[in-house]
Amino acid sequence: MATISPQKILGKWSSGVALDVHTTSSTYLGVDEFGHERFDNKRSEIGELLYRLKYNADKSAADEIVATAVQFLTPYKAKFELIVPVPPSIARAVQPVILMANGIGAALGIPVNDCIKTTRDPTQLKNVSDPAKRKELLAGLYVVDPIFTTGKNILLFDDLFRSGSTMNAITDVMMQVGKTANVRVFTITRTRSSQ
Repeated sequence: MATISPQKILGKWSSGVALDVHTTSSTYLGVDEFGHERFDNKRSEIGELLYRLKYNADKSAADEIVATAVQFLTPYKAKFELIVPVPPSIARAVQPVILMANGIGAALGIPVNDCIKTTRDPTQLKNVSDPAKRKELLAGLYVVDPIFTTGKNILLFDDLFRSGSTMNAITDVMMQVGKTANVRVFTITRTRSSQ
C-alpha cells in the first residue's frame, strides 16, 4: 500500500478528493538540446507510481495504485453506485484511467461504465493556462446517454486533477443531460498548484 496524504478538491461536484499531490517539489534544470525545459521532479509515493503507469506504460504500478485507492474508498462505497472514468485525452498503449477504474470497480464490486464520450478529438489542456481558452476547448466536448446515469450516484474518476476544468465540464453534462442524482470526484493525484 502506498503512503498517501488525501487532498480535498473543489468543483461543481458534491465532494472530491485526490489521494495525494503528484509532485512534492520541482527544480528547474534548464533547457535541453531540443529546446524543452527540464525539471528535476520529486513525486509523492503514489505520484511516482502514477508516473510509471502513465508515462512508462508500467502496468505493474497499477496494482499498488488500485489497492491504495480501494483501501481509501471502501468506507465510502455506499455513497456511489457507478464509477465513470474521464475519457482519455490522448491515445496510449495503456490507458491508465480505464485500467485503474476497472481495477477499483472490480475490487469494490461497483460497476464501471465509460458512458462519457467525446464529440471530437480532445485537446490536451495541461499546457493551456487561460481559463477562458480552457472553457472554449471544453464547450460541447462531452456527451452522456442518460440511460446509464439517470438517478444514479456517480463516482467520476480521473488520474490527475489539475484545474478541475474537465471534471467540471463533465459534471455539468452528467447533472444536466445525464440526470444523475449526485456526482462525487476521485483522483489519484493533484497538482500542487490546483485550486
